[in-house]
Amino acid sequence: MAPRILLARHGQTEWSLCGKHTGRTDIPLLDEGRRGAKLLGERLHRAPWTGLPEAEVCTSPLSRAKETCELAGFGDRAREWDALLEWDYGAYEGLTPGEIKASRPGWLIWRDGVPEGEAREAVAARADVVVEWARSADRDVLVFAHGHILRTLGARWLGYDISFASRIRLDPTSLSILGWAYGEPAIERWNDTGHLG
Repeated sequence: MAPRILLARHGQTEWSLCGKHTGRTDIPLLDEGRRGAKLLGERLHRAPWTGLPEAEVCTSPLSRAKETCELAGFGDRAREWDALLEWDYGAYEGLTPGEIKASRPGWLIWRDGVPEGEAREAVAARADVVVEWARSADRDVLVFAHGHILRTLGARWLGYDISFASRIRLDPTSLSILGWAYGEPAIERWNDTGHLG
């Protein structure tokens, strides 16, 4: 079996609901986010995944990702990993894209980065470490993390620059799968929220 990586974005929070950049601020899940995490877990414990018994599981140490992992039924198997932390948005933490563009017209995080925060190259390098780990053995991996780091993982899995992540949006409590097609890295499933009904 060629290794795949299953990506679970954390459930809805107050800041994700209103579009605020939520990097290292530890915002808790809303009730809607907790409900979505349980539904995601129910889905992953049914066929064809049946609980992913052979998969390695990792989670961001931030509570919104850890709680999503726990509510989905994988907390007892999960290892916390700083490589899965969300982008450090620096001076843009807690701001919406609209608020940022009011003073910086045309701004795009994937191209322009953030002041006083983590460089685009550093985020890509963290994603590369996760990709290398995911491909390191004959087993699937499941990660619980955040929108921008997971989008970066998608871009880097495919071999693209971090800027490609601007083209692959990701909703809260979504499921995505990165795998292979004809021996090349491929997207098997992306931003799937079918479990939310």
